[in-house]
Amino acid sequence: MRCPACGFQESKVIDSRPTDDNKSIRRRRECLSETCQKRFTTYETIDMTSLIVIKKDGTRQAFDKNKIYNSIVKACDKRVVTQKTIQKIADEIEMHLQNSLASEISSSEIGNMVMEKLKTVDEVAYVRFASVYREFKDLNTFMGELRDMMNKRN
Repeated sequence: MRCPACGFQESKVIDSRPTDDNKSIRRRRECLSETCQKRFTTYETIDMTSLIVIKKDGTRQAFDKNKIYNSIVKACDKRVVTQKTIQKIADEIEMHLQNSLASEISSSEIGNMVMEKLKTVDEVAYVRFASVYREFKDLNTFMGELRDMMNKRN
């Protein structure tokens, strides 16, 4: 690692520890130049591959975990689902997508993942999300989804 003070090419790690969010590692380093020997901090993070989402209309856009998070927040409005649970769902979906090593994924696959997670967390939030995601056109479609849930429960 190059020293930011003098530009010397070599340094040694004095201390390593994870950051508070456990998403990177903080390293204290010391320059090995005999004249400098300054200490500095670096952060090591995982280089996430860029993921492209293919929307229903065929357009493509960069994956954004915040969109998943915000849609789950809307579905869970006035429900007893904690922010921690919502964040965990969004994190799990993002991790699953990153681990799949796919460079592109359809928005419908992401929507199905969200629905599967919500179904186990809160059934009302699941139905809310599904009604928007599946674009329920009328009450019969909505009732059909509810019947399916009730049949699977029994």
